[in-house]
Amino acid sequence: MTRTAFAAGLILLSSALPVAAGTPLSEPRLTLPHAVAHQQPHVALTLDACSGKADQRIFQALVASKIPATVFVTARWLRRNGDTVKLMLAHPDLFQIENHGAKHVPAVDVPMKVYGIATAGSPDAVKAEVEGGKTAIIAATGRAPLWFRGATGRYDTTAMAQIRGSGEAIAGYSIRADDGATLPAAAVARRIAAAKDGDVIIAHVNKPDRTSGAGVVQGIVALQAKGYLFVKLGAPPKQAAPHAS
Repeated sequence: MTRTAFAAGLILLSSALPVAAGTPLSEPRLTLPHAVAHQQPHVALTLDACSGKADQRIFQALVASKIPATVFVTARWLRRNGDTVKLMLAHPDLFQIENHGAKHVPAVDVPMKVYGIATAGSPDAVKAEVEGGKTAIIAATGRAPLWFRGATGRYDTTAMAQIRGSGEAIAGYSIRADDGATLPAAAVARRIAAAKDGDVIIAHVNKPDRTSGAGVVQGIVALQAKGYLFVKLGAPPKQAAPHAS
């Protein structure tokens, strides 16, 4: 069994989230095809590297246990964590590097705040966020990203269409493991260990001062011990465009 995602069967949906400003936002849900014909259940671990430092507890555990992950990096994080970027590039079988934007601003093209973070606020600013992250990834890795995940994981309809039009798929998830690295280790470990076949897990790898990183390690080790196979997202399917439900 290979450690690659069965991308042709990725399922991507969106749930509409009304906000105070009157613009509905969507939080896309992404899952893998169920491993009905296989002996092992599959999950995808996706890690957001928003800004700041790199949580070496997680990176070292992934390398030691040979667990693949898809890491969504911002241009800011790439600039500040060159040694960890080299580590990922040295293990291409384990790490898939994808786009988390230039400055970690939510990809929403109307002015508002999401979780207290000011949005891009215009189509031009959304484009700058997406393209700035893409340019940084190409410079660091030599390859263009296939997936984009914006700050907060929430988008408005027109911004989603704009992102897809740029050639990148929107990376949702089905399990929020650490709520932005705010949860204690035990809670994070429980959420990850409770994953089911096909789940796409989101956690954060840029908060080494938080206890949540230890919970990420505990959770993935527990899943691996239960016989789960971790896969990277791989290439997005053409039919993975999100739609409002």
